[in-house]
Formats: sequence, structure tokens, C-alpha cells
Amino acid sequence: MDTTRSSELFEEAQRYIPGGVNSPVRAFKAVGGGPLFIDRGRGPHIWDVDGNKFIDYVGSWGPLILGHAHPLVVQAVEKAAERGTSFGATTEAEIELAKMIVNAVPSVEMVRLVSSGTEAVMSAIRLARGYTGRDKIVKFEGGYHGHSDSLLAKAGSGVTTLGIPDSAGVPGTLTADTLVLPYNDIDAARMLFEAIGPEIACVIIEPVAGNMGVVIPKPGYLADLRELTRKYGIVLIFDEVITGFRLSYGGAQELYGVVPDMTTLGKIIGGGLPLGAYGGRREIMEQVAPIGPVYQAGTLSGNPVAVAAGIETLRVLRDRDPYAELEAKTATLGDALVSATEQSGIDLQVNQIGSIMTAFFTQEAVDDYATAKTSDTQRYAAFFRGMLEQGIYLAPSQFEAAFVSTAHTDEDISRTIEAARNALALIG
Repeated sequence: MDTTRSSELFEEAQRYIPGGVNSPVRAFKAVGGGPLFIDRGRGPHIWDVDGNKFIDYVGSWGPLILGHAHPLVVQAVEKAAERGTSFGATTEAEIELAKMIVNAVPSVEMVRLVSSGTEAVMSAIRLARGYTGRDKIVKFEGGYHGHSDSLLAKAGSGVTTLGIPDSAGVPGTLTADTLVLPYNDIDAARMLFEAIGPEIACVIIEPVAGNMGVVIPKPGYLADLRELTRKYGIVLIFDEVITGFRLSYGGAQELYGVVPDMTTLGKIIGGGLPLGAYGGRREIMEQVAPIGPVYQAGTLSGNPVAVAAGIETLRVLRDRDPYAELEAKTATLGDALVSATEQSGIDLQVNQIGSIMTAFFTQEAVDDYATAKTSDTQRYAAFFRGMLEQGIYLAPSQFEAAFVSTAHTDEDISRTIEAARNALALIG
């Protein structure tokens, strides 16, 4: 595989951009080699600047559930851009997208649009604190909720990928009120809440973790957490930036039948453009300025181009209802990986739900951050390189998810399975 142009661009980029990338995991540090510079995408495929073609399972880290450059989304973006790319004022399309979110997500009675998942989470936590008058917040080991200061304690995603112990530049005073629990351990949550429940403003959780790799909640875990938080008057926030509109049209909360007090969204609701949102019960959301005392603002919030992409993406998902099809394709891929490793003797655990999955190179069942970290990251790196050489683009990190889109065909899945068998045979 010729990567001459990507290598040249990476060398140049490092002179102007820290590490040569604008988000750390893109640097390929965890898997070796230099990053590819992508030129274009169409459907399930991407091409790099050297002309190499790949079946893509990153999908911009989840937003592209319809694949790259879906014609209806592109058309909506073009029409919106022709009318103006930003106004710093309210548009009718913002109401349409807000209504679609409210009608889809069980917990959301009102919603505020922002520009990213990080911003949505930061704003939701501020609102929970303002609503309850409490300071302490609870997150879970390996849960990643964006890069705001107070949430980088024992975070997943790039922090785990790069082996960074939280982050430099974050004063201890900003994480002092952030309490961290093990995921999937309801007894640990019960003990903490019994001790200091009345001091806790909110609990934020990925209902299906996607930033330590995919980790699925144990049966009853989310429902028990819902009851505990309700008992102590704690705002329960589901971070559905990854799972929202991906596991079902109403997200993980619809799938599991557990309704939080608030929800944060991103990725899919922007259709590939920067967009986030936070919403929840009306009585909580009415505390947000300009009608309440909790301040939050953004020049590009509800950007008309991003909103147009989001509306069209959600419209396709609503009308087509592709979730059973996506589940079946992803399950076929995951089952084939398990079968291939059984033949080769490689230790592998595949966690899959809906259209997201992670292959962990470990003997242990992965149900929390500790077991996720038992995975052999060097073996994953070798697997990643083997797949890349065969034209399959996976996340350059063990601790991320693979995303299947409606654009992936049965032929794409079959090609990926064949490539995986070859790659696993080489590293066995």
C-alpha cells in the first residue's frame, strides 16, 4: 500500500498542528505507522490522498449511519449553504429539528441545540447543578463525556488509547467534586448514594459504553440506577452522543425502556456536521437562560447547515427504520470474528449491540473498564494493520467502536470477514 503522499502531509502537518492532528487518536500512535490523510468518501468507502480505497467502519466516529455523502444529506446541505452558512439568529429549521428530537427521545420534553457533544455534556451538568443546588457529580470509569475539565477523571476514548492518566492542565479543584464509580456495579453505586446521595447533583452515564470499546449494561443495571437516582433526588443523565438514533430511533433509553431525567446528543443528529444537543424534563430545561438562571450560549448553536444535515438524516432513519437490518449485518460480522478466532486459538471477545461493536483481544468477558484494559493492545494493533493492508479501515484504537452504516452491503461485510480471517491467521 503506497502512503507516500500521506507521509509527506503528516510531516508538514506536524510543523503547524500539535502532533500533526486535530484530535489525538487520529495520530495512529496506538497502532503504529503514520495516519492516512483522507481525500473523499462515498457510501461505505473512503479514499486516501494516495488513492487507496477502504471499506470504512469508523464513519467519522459514528455520525455517518447513512454512509459518506448520502445524496439526500448532501442536497440538504447545499440548499442550506446557498441561503447562508450562519446567522447568529434563530431559524425555522431549528424548531423542526427540535421537534424531531422531542418526538423521538423518550426523556426529552425540551431541547437546546449546541455545537458538539462535549458542549452538550458540559451544559447539561451545569444545568443539573443549577437545578438541584448541589455540586458533586458521578461518572463511571472508562466513560468519556468530552474533554471538559471535570469529566477527564478516569475517562475513556483517546485518554485510554494514549495511556494518559487523566489530563495535565486540569486543577484538582475542578475534579474534586467528580466521583467515579465502576460501570455495571450497582452495589458500588448504592453504597455511594447511601453515604452522600443528598450531595450529588447528577449521575452521567453512557447507557451503552462506547469509549472504552463497546461495553453493554448488565440486565437490570440501568433500571436499578434509575431507581437509585430517583430515590435521592439525583438527576440521571444519559450520554447518548454515540447511542442516540443509532441503537434505535429513540436511542438506548427506548431500547432498554429506562427513561433518564436528561439526555445529551451529538454525532448522528448533525448528519456529519458539528452539532450537539441536551434536553430533558420541561421543569429542568426551563432553568436555562433566557427563561431561567442557568447560563449557556453559543454563536454557532443551531447552525443552519448542520441543522439541515441533521434533519435529513433523522428523516431517512425515521422513514426507513433500518435498525433491524443494521443489527443483522453487525451481528454477522461479530459472529464471524468469533468463529475465526476459535479456529486460530486467539483469545477474542466481541461485544456487539445494534450497529456498534468492539473486538477485544482478551480471555475475559468485557463488562467494565478494568476488563476492557486486559485486552492485548499490541495484538489489536497488528490486527488493525493487517486489515488496513487489505482495504479495511477500523478505529486506530482498541478502545473505540466499529460502526456499521446502511451503506454497507452484504458484499462489504463478506469482504471484511475474509480480510479478518487473513489478518487473524497472520497474528495467531
